[in-house]
Amino acid sequence: MKRAFTLIELLVVVVIIGVLASMLLPVLSKAKGLAREINCVSNQKQLILGWQMHNDDNDDIMVPGRHSKYAGGSYNSLNWYDVGNGKKYRPRWVATMGAYVGVYAFRRPVIENDRQDYDNKVYLCPSVYDWADERNSAYGYNHQFLGNARMVGGRFINFPVKQSSLYASSGTVVAADCMGTAAAFPKEGRGRYQNNGKGLNAVGNHGWTLDPPRLTAVSDIGTGDPGSPRTAVDPRHNRKVAAVFADGHVASRFPEQLGYIRTSNGLFINGSNQYFSGRGVDLDPPNKY
Repeated sequence: MKRAFTLIELLVVVVIIGVLASMLLPVLSKAKGLAREINCVSNQKQLILGWQMHNDDNDDIMVPGRHSKYAGGSYNSLNWYDVGNGKKYRPRWVATMGAYVGVYAFRRPVIENDRQDYDNKVYLCPSVYDWADERNSAYGYNHQFLGNARMVGGRFINFPVKQSSLYASSGTVVAADCMGTAAAFPKEGRGRYQNNGKGLNAVGNHGWTLDPPRLTAVSDIGTGDPGSPRTAVDPRHNRKVAAVFADGHVASRFPEQLGYIRTSNGLFINGSNQYFSGRGVDLDPPNKY
């Protein structure tokens, strides 16, 4: 006669399986996270090629974070720009870059408004796949040093800027995973992502701009509106940030390795602009006024 398992033996087997599962789950989770990080790096490698091609095609002038707004808004054709498969009203930097490598941001770009969702997966970070709004997007641009075409008093804050002015290309961040204005709030004060929203504490809000680690009282900040909080990187890949540099390489770094400083509750405060200034030293961001 075959001997059946006792209840105790079955319970022991269940416990062993549970222990093995608990050991494997973190490993599997880390592997999935690594796969998403690799995918994100691949996205940024495609986009940096577009950045370099744009600069070559525009007399070495780097793409601005966003083109300036002329009177008349979406009714003025001066505010319409080619994004590869059509005209778009004041596209953000990333859509302009993508056009140069045939990676079109939108299936049907429009000139009626400035809030479309990206259709191409290259524009979507796999770790925050729902951050599709072109305003509240996953990747932020170092626009303050590389090309800030916002206008104050009838002049551009920092535009045009030539790529040849970068003395430290391999150590200059072009773009990186961005948290948006939520970076100015402690972890417990951050809200959920809002597609087409404007909540300052919502993760991803105004994520297309990436403020450098150190800001001043007279520098541009966040959305550019009075009282706007700062933006900063988002360590969404195993506590690291995927960042693309001006020489074309992409690397994963802890925020502190890029010059950022965080308090114990996750709040971003002033650090060093060494990896953002283009000169390899800690310089003030361009004066807004």
